[in-house]
Amino acid sequence: MTEQIKVLFSNSQKIKENINLQHVLPSGNDKAGILTTLDGEIIFIVSIDNYTYELDEIRMLAGSISRELGKHRIKTGKVDPNELIRTFAYINKPDLIAAFTEGWKLGNYSFSKYKTSEFRRKVELEFNDIIGIKSFIEKGKLRANATAFARDLVNETPEALNPATFSAYLEKEFNNSNVDVKLLDEAEMSEMHGVMAVSKGSKHPAAFIELTYCGDQTKPLMVFVGKGVTFDTGGVSLKVRRNISGMKMDMAGAAAVAGAVKLLAAMQAQVNVVGFIPAVENILGENSYLPGNIITYKNNLSVEIGNTDAEGRLVLADGLLRANEIGAEYVVDIATLTSSVRQALGNQMAGVFGDKKLSRKLEEIGNKNGDFVWPLPLINKYKKSLKSDYADIGNISSDDAPGSIIAALFLRHFVKDVNKWLHIDMAGVKESKEAGYYSNSASGYGARLLADYAEYVSNHER
Repeated sequence: MTEQIKVLFSNSQKIKENINLQHVLPSGNDKAGILTTLDGEIIFIVSIDNYTYELDEIRMLAGSISRELGKHRIKTGKVDPNELIRTFAYINKPDLIAAFTEGWKLGNYSFSKYKTSEFRRKVELEFNDIIGIKSFIEKGKLRANATAFARDLVNETPEALNPATFSAYLEKEFNNSNVDVKLLDEAEMSEMHGVMAVSKGSKHPAAFIELTYCGDQTKPLMVFVGKGVTFDTGGVSLKVRRNISGMKMDMAGAAAVAGAVKLLAAMQAQVNVVGFIPAVENILGENSYLPGNIITYKNNLSVEIGNTDAEGRLVLADGLLRANEIGAEYVVDIATLTSSVRQALGNQMAGVFGDKKLSRKLEEIGNKNGDFVWPLPLINKYKKSLKSDYADIGNISSDDAPGSIIAALFLRHFVKDVNKWLHIDMAGVKESKEAGYYSNSASGYGARLLADYAEYVSNHER
């Protein structure tokens, strides 16, 4: 197969003028395009539907093109940026070029380090004229790299990536960067009562990792808290599904935090951000914590354990309390927390709880960058469902109250300023099926969302 091919769009003048090519164009539900010849040259014609594309549909289109070309073992796809701009003239040029580049690069993604062979080739994107668009191309690459890094972390095996090794992955990634990686010491860890309780059944000691990036110390301090459960059997409240290998992805929130910090640092963003990753393994062992146990947190709130498979909120609580301690002005926690949110919203968007104004802004940001999120209500009438006879609150509902709302209400107990706090439940979107710029793997959700939100707050809020 040829090393290089030219990519043309079905609505380009060259294609419109060729009657023979009109008969072979794929329909909207078929693959991204077709390989054919024009004037003795092999080309790839991209099928463009007759409607207005949203920005994420540009990413999806580009990802489909790169994946299709990769299956044909093509090395480079050449795109005329002027034709791209004409085709999608209703999208501003910087966003269009960045989104197309990002989608193309992510369409190449595969996690194949444990496979003996990889048939599909990674296809380079080459614009034949980069004058005036080089910075937009670079932006797209940086965004794709951050998402790919988050995907890599989530796709990794639980044997390789666990609480004891998580920090090494991050230290390697951020070596020689302007991101500081810190592990809390033994004395500091002893005060992380939720983290220490959940980790008791594992042979791997818990870790609490802090990623600090400060592009401008005058900006409000924002803390991201990402659930870092590197494998979750449910503990004593054992999961009973036939295949639970996907529970290695229970640290997707932590990966989102790491990816966001990577993106912000790479862009040299003018933000002041710290990412917290409480890393634990929730498995059954001779020392596992038990239902009926009571944890008393640093804010003196006591929590009765009703179910050890509701562990994510227990470790996030420690992160939220530490955010209070270091003076965070804005806080976002992100986690694969409840199956309820997937039942409510499906597998295309996460749910967000917290301040209504900021939730709507996050929704707007997600609509643009592809990490879709929908605001959900914090209903105070459900607070009574957290009542415990033996502690201040329980870690699960005492009745049939909706699980995702209960989890958010639980976390709110550990937040200093609820007007500047958001909780993202991404349980439904942690993994994806092959389509557009997604593959059959972790989705990398949240890295772009958190990074863009941090930039918004730094530029518009105080």
